Amino acid sequence: MDVMPGKSMNWRSGALLLPGLAFLAILFAWPVARLVATSFSDSAGAFIHYQRVFLDPIYVRVIGRTLLLSTQVAVLCLLLGYPLAYQLNRSGPLGKAVILLCVLIPFWTNLLVRSYGWIVLLNPQGIINGLLREIGLIDGAIPLVHNTTGVLIGMTQIMLPYMVLPLAAVMSRLDPTLPSAARSLGASPLAAFVRVYLPLTMPGVLAGLLLVFMLSLGFFVVPALLGGPRDILLAQLIEFNINSTLNWPFAAALSTVLLVATITLYWIGDRFFDLGRLWGTR
Repeated sequence: MDVMPGKSMNWRSGALLLPGLAFLAILFAWPVARLVATSFSDSAGAFIHYQRVFLDPIYVRVIGRTLLLSTQVAVLCLLLGYPLAYQLNRSGPLGKAVILLCVLIPFWTNLLVRSYGWIVLLNPQGIINGLLREIGLIDGAIPLVHNTTGVLIGMTQIMLPYMVLPLAAVMSRLDPTLPSAARSLGASPLAAFVRVYLPLTMPGVLAGLLLVFMLSLGFFVVPALLGGPRDILLAQLIEFNINSTLNWPFAAALSTVLLVATITLYWIGDRFFDLGRLWGTR
C-alpha cells in the first residue's frame, strides 16, 4: 500500500524535529523537572519550603523588593525608550544607524565590564560626583552606587533595548501621516499624540513593559555588584542558599516560584497582548 505524499512529508518533518526535541528534553526539560521535584523533597513536608517563601516576612520582603525594582526598571525603560523608538522611526538612514548603535551597545559589551564601568562612574570619587563638585552643585558626594539607585541605573541601561525594539517594531507599522491628519482636523500636537498616536502604540508599550519586567525578575550580576547589603533580590537569595547555606531544596523552591511567575507573565502577554504577532511569529 502506497504512503500518501502528505503523510510522508509530515513524518519527515517530525523526524527532523526529533534531534532538537531530544536536546531540549535532556538539557532543559529534565533539569527543570528535577529542580521542581527537589523543591518538594523534604522530610518535614512537601510544601514546607513554599510556606517559608510566602509566610516568612524576610522572604516576603525580598520578593516584594524584586517585584518593585523590576517595575521601576520597566517604567524607567519606557520613559527613556519611547522617545528613542519614536525618533528611530522618524530619522533618516544615518540617524537610525546612530540610534541603533547607541541602543545595541549593551548587547555587545560584557555584563561584568558594564557593571564595573558603572562602579567607576558612580562611586563617590567617580566621574559623575567629580563633575557635580566641579560645577558647584554638591559639596560632598551623592551615594549613587552600592544601593538601589546604582541597581536601577545599571539594570535600566541593560534592559533599554528590550523596550526600544518592541516599540520600534509597532511604530514602524503605523501610518506616519496619522498625527498630521489629526492636526489638520484641529487637534493640537499634544492631543494628536495622546488621542491618536499613543493608543496605537500601546501593544508595543505593554509588550516592552512585560518583557523588561520578566527579564528583570531574574537579574543577579548587576544587583550583586551595584547593590548594597540591603538590596538583596530573589536571584541573589537563590545563589546564597545554593553556595553558602547549601539549602538546595529551599533554593529550588525559590527558583520554582520565579519560574512559575515568568511563565505566567509570558502566558498573559501572549494571550492578551499578542506577543506572537508583535515578533512576527503569527
